[in-house]
Amino acid sequence: MSTAEISAKDVKALRDRTGIGMMDAKAALQEADGDMEKAVEIARLQGAKDAGKLSGREATEGVVASYIHATGKIGVLVEVNCNTDFVARNEDFQDFAKDVALHIAALGPDYVNEAEVPEDWRAKELALFEEQAADKPENVRPKIAEGKMRKRLEEVVLLKQEHVNAEKHGGKTIEELRTDLSAKTGENVVIRRFTRFNVGA
Repeated sequence: MSTAEISAKDVKALRDRTGIGMMDAKAALQEADGDMEKAVEIARLQGAKDAGKLSGREATEGVVASYIHATGKIGVLVEVNCNTDFVARNEDFQDFAKDVALHIAALGPDYVNEAEVPEDWRAKELALFEEQAADKPENVRPKIAEGKMRKRLEEVVLLKQEHVNAEKHGGKTIEELRTDLSAKTGENVVIRRFTRFNVGA
């Protein structure tokens, strides 16, 4: 497809969906021969690659966002970091931090990322799943236990969870949303830590 055949409307639509720059959107559409879904995938892969490069940069700026549930019985504080104060004041960045706080209030994860999960907890859970698979053929037991372990990690690790507001975020995980924002802002976005308060818990 020639450059002329890619309309400004398509470029804008792709930018709205992915947050990438105009030239990158045009290039992704050209690479995808004008196929919007394919272009979205190309943009995402490029964004993930760029975010990977950014992850080495120290993130010392950012915000502490809060969320208090309407009942007043659940509250969350979350620290989200980036590289510059300019991005920390950016509306997209602040909205992301608030969305993460709301998600934590709703789903109550225990850890930010998989690296924080204690080894002894992991070993205990895996042993339990292996026990549950004991009646299955021996060759499939490890696979069953690993599958259950993956699901269990999704319950406790924030970055692995799909955002609770599926309508707004289309079933993306917190990690995918973080990667998208990192690609959009050109900065290393890091969810540093959170605390969830639950009255009486």
